[in-house]
Amino acid sequence: MPVRSLRSSVLRWPSRSEVDRAVRRWVAAAGRDRPEVLRIGYFGSYARGDWGVGSDLDLLVIVTEAEEAFEKRS
Repeated sequence: MPVRSLRSSVLRWPSRSEVDRAVRRWVAAAGRDRPEVLRIGYFGSYARGDWGVGSDLDLLVIVTEAEEAFEKRS
């Protein structure tokens, strides 16, 4: 997600380390709040290191159980 600088109208895409820190904060909160979450990881361009402006973040969440049917979980 682009980030707007407070002193400029230019949008700046977050660095890989900024995205990594944000994901780790989110994962820590999800682990605390959702006991069914076993592991969370990411894959794709961020994991490979070939991400670019506009890249998305592909996440995989492994849970012990889910109430929703598999095809309805996304």
